[in-house]
Amino acid sequence: MVSEHSDAQGGEPTALALKILVAGGFGVGKTTLVGAVSEIRPLRTEELLSEAGQLVDDTDGVDQKVTTTVAMDFGRITIRSGLSLYLFGTPGQDRFWFLWDELSQGALGAVVLADTRRLEDCFPAVDYFEHRHIPFVVAVNCFSGARTYGAQDVSRALDLDRGTPVVLCDARDRDSGKEVLIRLVEYAGRMHTARLLDSVG
Repeated sequence: MVSEHSDAQGGEPTALALKILVAGGFGVGKTTLVGAVSEIRPLRTEELLSEAGQLVDDTDGVDQKVTTTVAMDFGRITIRSGLSLYLFGTPGQDRFWFLWDELSQGALGAVVLADTRRLEDCFPAVDYFEHRHIPFVVAVNCFSGARTYGAQDVSRALDLDRGTPVVLCDARDRDSGKEVLIRLVEYAGRMHTARLLDSVG
């Protein structure tokens, strides 16, 4: 987490910047979500899919995809005056997982994007954040033509811990993405507060 404090004269109000990860399987909409909500031009590390990569990357269900994130996406959104979120989109393929440990350092929480047509693709991200005790929400990206499932159905299918939020979203829509981020900040704030109270109680 990054914060900017006002000077002693009381000029500028204190600003808080929180680090958020956007994770999930290959082709689920991570780059799209970061780009849709970011108020700055997002930094992207997209590269064309290669023939060599086709041998190791599972592209079932995302046959139309021609690029992939090879390091990260980065964007920023101001939620309200004095509160900004720095968004770090993770690469989706297994061969880039070594980057996750670096990207997750100092993160308040994470959004795990899910596609109900390939729900198993988000299992590794769910496991990653659960094992590291990083609060996360699951955001079901509602692709056109995909069967719609309720939040409870998705929660059961992913065997999420009780209370882990599941929200439906459209990763292309700024307002929808912003709502997902607000839910995450609220949930992560509650989780971190509860852990702090447990540690001093």
